[in-house]
Amino acid sequence: MDTAYLAAATEQIRAFLDAGIRVYPDFHQDLFSRYLFGTGSWYTGDGAPKWAAEAASYPRESCGLCLFWGQNITQNTAVQKAQYDFWHDAHGLQDAFLATAQATMAHLRRNLSAQEFAEIAGFDPYNEPYAGGYDPGQTSRAWERDLLWPFYTRFRARMDAAGWQDKPAFVEPNLFWNANIPAQRQEGGLLDAGTLGPGYAFDTHFYDQKAISGILMWGKAADGQYAADFAAVRDRSAAAGTAALVGEFGHPLAGVVADKAPTVLKAMYQALDSRLPGAGWWTGPAASGPVLSGTQWQWDLYNGRHHELMNGNPGKVLTGGDAWNDEDLSAVRLDDSGNPVLRQDARLLDRLYPGATAGTALAFTYEDRSRDGSTTLTWNPVPASLPDTAELVGTGRYGLLVWRSGDGTAPTELHLPASFPPTATTVVSDLGTVYGPPVYTSATPVAVAPEPGGTGSRRLLLTDADSGVLHYALVTQGATAPSADLLAGARAELAAWAAARFPAAVRPPG
Repeated sequence: MDTAYLAAATEQIRAFLDAGIRVYPDFHQDLFSRYLFGTGSWYTGDGAPKWAAEAASYPRESCGLCLFWGQNITQNTAVQKAQYDFWHDAHGLQDAFLATAQATMAHLRRNLSAQEFAEIAGFDPYNEPYAGGYDPGQTSRAWERDLLWPFYTRFRARMDAAGWQDKPAFVEPNLFWNANIPAQRQEGGLLDAGTLGPGYAFDTHFYDQKAISGILMWGKAADGQYAADFAAVRDRSAAAGTAALVGEFGHPLAGVVADKAPTVLKAMYQALDSRLPGAGWWTGPAASGPVLSGTQWQWDLYNGRHHELMNGNPGKVLTGGDAWNDEDLSAVRLDDSGNPVLRQDARLLDRLYPGATAGTALAFTYEDRSRDGSTTLTWNPVPASLPDTAELVGTGRYGLLVWRSGDGTAPTELHLPASFPPTATTVVSDLGTVYGPPVYTSATPVAVAPEPGGTGSRRLLLTDADSGVLHYALVTQGATAPSADLLAGARAELAAWAAARFPAAVRPPG
């Protein structure tokens, strides 16, 4: 074990935890290992150590006429054979991996404080798994059942042994189960794993390969572009009886397809919020579905400033973009003064979202009004049938959460973007209607409080005192000092809308 590396990783994790950011470590691999690749290769990998790549006499790596590094997954024989060996535990590869995983988790458990460890969300055992090659007659679904899922159960046992009993394993299905190019898609999604329960969460990645290809999707993404793709994630996790996470999503911010990024990423965030396009959200919100958690790939402070020897070759130093095989997806970079700056519209990235729901979230939408060049992207305007609500929101950003209360006493939490300062934020809810919500106390049903970590971020806290009751909250920074009549009118409209759209009793305004 490289204890120096583990100590450095622990300190990096601690820095995020101290800032109030929940963390889940991920054993990452891409193309198995960089040690499969020669010093002059066009591509590289990461993951397994040198001894694992040398454990067998793998053929000389070659991807042939590949345009993208990811094509190595299906076209590079060395990569395929090494992956195949891992899943069959040839040369003790999987046993060694699991022993390393247990030692890593035990190290984190020992070296983080109890409070810090409590903020670790779980562990992702293996990034983007794929078979490498199937046994004769084996299907992708059978591979998941017979090789991938047993690996996850072994990993789960190692988590328990390392003191991680109360944290889920974020398990990923076959990389290709939800590919949006039909020729790539393979049957999967851990269909035969049964009900996963609280020991696991369903974790999948999504990239629009059509948009990234530059030839399979002309033009920009549109309202509801990924509704069906992310609905499949919701449906699969629901069938598995567990929560879902889109552990990676993103799009290149440089190159020939970068012009699609503002709309592609807006559509992906929209699909995380709801399974409905904006055009149908207000008329059928009960079909919105649960809000999905997600992680945009990636946030790289060294974007454009790397100095990486590709495959150890001093003659091939990667400096541009995110360095990794010419990728350039980072939402952030450092300016010439060394200060972090965004490479994307802050309206897209700093979003209103439910961080915790006291009960069950039934519907959520957020209209970020992000830009594509000089064009404001408004995919979910407030309908004209709600005139006071539409006037209150105006051309500003807004979000609307509908939830059914549970049995607990903790408040529902919504992260407030930096563009929603409390003094200029309006909340219209059956729990109370206020312009400029006050600082939270246990007696205040609509209030603001700091996010953990001391970063200056804020959250809106909505406290109910009931169980099984439908609640709603519209949050906007559209209006300046709205009148009492406008607030009352918007509340009456939303109460009537909620009563009509959801089969539950809603508190009357007042």
